[in-house]
Amino acid sequence: MSVDPSVEGRHEIPTSDAMERLGFRIGERLEAGDLLILTGPLGAGKTTFTRGLAEGLGVRGPVQSPTFVIARTHPSLVGRAPLVHVDAYRLGSGAELEDLDLDLARSVVVIEWGRGMAEQLADTWWDIELERPVGGDDLLDASELDADAPRFVTIARVER
Repeated sequence: MSVDPSVEGRHEIPTSDAMERLGFRIGERLEAGDLLILTGPLGAGKTTFTRGLAEGLGVRGPVQSPTFVIARTHPSLVGRAPLVHVDAYRLGSGAELEDLDLDLARSVVVIEWGRGMAEQLADTWWDIELERPVGGDDLLDASELDADAPRFVTIARVER
C-alpha cells in the first residue's frame, strides 16, 4: 500500500478545497493494486476527495459520482495506473460488487459506500471515513450538503 502513513488518523478538513488537497496528496502516492474504501453520509465529501485523488494520480476527468453507472474508469494521462471509481450505494451485497469484475491488480480502486461489502476484495486497503455535521444545532438541510463546512476524515490502513 503506497499511501504515506503520516496521513493516518483523524483530520479536520475546513473546506471542499482542503478536501480536494487531501485527496491530491494521497493520489500522488497511489499505485496499481491500492484499494480505498470511502464511507460517510451524503454530502460528506467522498466525491470531492476522489476528485482531488484523481488529479494527484493524473487521470482523465471529470470525476463525478458514479451513483447511476455504478463504476467509472478514468485512464491515466501520465503513464500511471487508471482510477476505477465505484459507488456501491445501490448494490445489495459484496457478491454484486465482485460481479463488476474490477481490475484490482492493475488499477487504483476507490469504492464509495463500500464498507461491509468491499473488504473481501483485498488483503489490505485504506479505510477512509468522512463525517459532516448531521444533527442538533449542526443539522444541514439538502441545500447545504455541498456547503463549505468543516468535515472530519479518519484514515486507517486495514489488513485482513
